[in-house]
Amino acid sequence: MSKTSKKAAALSRKARIEEMRRAERARERRNRVITITLSTVIVAGLVGWGAYALNSANEKKEQQAAAAKAPVSGEKTWDKKKLTQNHVQGAVKYPMNPPVGGDHHQAWMTCDGTVYAKAIANENAVHSLEHGAVWITYNDKATEADIKKLGDKVSRTPYTLMSPAEDQSGTIMLSAWGRQLTVDNASEPRVEQFLTKYVQGAQTPEPGAACTGGLTAA
Repeated sequence: MSKTSKKAAALSRKARIEEMRRAERARERRNRVITITLSTVIVAGLVGWGAYALNSANEKKEQQAAAAKAPVSGEKTWDKKKLTQNHVQGAVKYPMNPPVGGDHHQAWMTCDGTVYAKAIANENAVHSLEHGAVWITYNDKATEADIKKLGDKVSRTPYTLMSPAEDQSGTIMLSAWGRQLTVDNASEPRVEQFLTKYVQGAQTPEPGAACTGGLTAA
């Protein structure tokens, strides 16, 4: 091969190498652009999702707060300021049945998810309400299935108690301090709403007071 041919071949190889290098640099630039673009899209998506999740969480909290403030449909209320809290001996004549507050005995009924088979004294149960318990009572119109369902629910729920009350007007009644709800059966969604709202709820005169260590029988 002549000198000229060798020189031409060398130049050709150099040109091909340079072309390959340009192509490689172009691929690297495209890859960087693609990577940056994808990263931007991913980050934007994560930011958007995070903002959506945060908004959803805030909305849920606002809904829960609103639900906590709203009364349970059909519940009756009594002015907390008019429900006295004196410890007394003997029977108390309450203006509502079952009572939802007022003077009461110094001993509370144990209300740590406690199910009583027999009627209990109002004066002791009211003291439990003062501690933030919800008291579920039922008369002879309640079915065995409803009594069992309520009993199972109470036994799983601290700061609740349950007992029969044959002289009450409603089939099933739920009482908290200053609050009361009457339902016809244990499957009513309002039963769970009432428990969620009033077990150690904002109405409690003595939040955190014990529900254990009280009386265990009438």
